Amino acid sequence: MKSITISGSKRESVGKKATKALRNAGLVPCVIYGGDEPIHFSAEEKAFKDLIYTPDAHLVEIDLGSDGKFSAIAQDMQWHPVRELLLHADFYQIFDDKPVTMEVPVRSTGTARGVLNGGVLRRNLRKLRVKAIPGNLPDFITMDISNMKIGHKKYVRDLRVDEYEIMHADNIVVLMVKNSRTAIADEEEEEEVPADEVPATEVDDEAAVKEGTDE
Repeated sequence: MKSITISGSKRESVGKKATKALRNAGLVPCVIYGGDEPIHFSAEEKAFKDLIYTPDAHLVEIDLGSDGKFSAIAQDMQWHPVRELLLHADFYQIFDDKPVTMEVPVRSTGTARGVLNGGVLRRNLRKLRVKAIPGNLPDFITMDISNMKIGHKKYVRDLRVDEYEIMHADNIVVLMVKNSRTAIADEEEEEEVPADEVPATEVDDEAAVKEGTDE
């Protein structure tokens, strides 16, 4: 998984007065949990733009200079109720040999046949919670939807791999192609052959197939 770096400074004072002073100076109060003890630090608000304004998932390298570097994931962001202002950020420290859980975006490739025929692509889940050691965390989960017809669905069970565990039930629908008023029947394209050029047995087989698939 891709990583971004946030540079900051460790802080000793954590009271309301010190926190307000940091915000007035354009700094964001932050905490790293998950280690032996919480680590309080601050960083410039602009340092968070690549973490916040993106749909992608990232690991975070927190650089506190002489106080050390820490690998982490964003845990919680607190925003001003009116202004677009980041008030506080919580991070969770991660280690190479310990599994971690985080949300990973879901992406589709190709164009569904059902959509080409007028159906509507509906995304029920745009992110999935995934558990793995940091080295196996994916940037995103990809699924090919090219062969999906109207009424077809992609379930969590269709996306499982050995490298990471998806923390959702197998029967959860991730994506589906719904019918619409403008949809047309989805038929397999076949080359038309004059009936007198087709052997009788082949015509009979084709008729049997069509009869068996009529609903």
